Amino acid sequence: MDATVTLTGSVLACFGMLGAAVVAYFGKRGENVLSGYSSLTERLQSERDRLELRVAELGDQVSELRTQHVADLSEIARLRQDNDRLGGGS
Repeated sequence: MDATVTLTGSVLACFGMLGAAVVAYFGKRGENVLSGYSSLTERLQSERDRLELRVAELGDQVSELRTQHVADLSEIARLRQDNDRLGGGS
């Protein structure tokens, strides 16, 4: 009976080690997947931040161009008035 118990214990220990190896294998694969997902998330957040900065820069440029456009329109109006005042044709 001692041999049977020892043999049964050895077989169960082998199955336990195989089970642990399988769990470790799939655990490592899951860790690699999560690592890749985290890396992708970080790259996407970095790209989003860069694009938000670029959008802000473009918004500033649009504001400057609008200001310049208003100044140009007022200068054109002033020059038309001077032209009319001086007797020039339209």
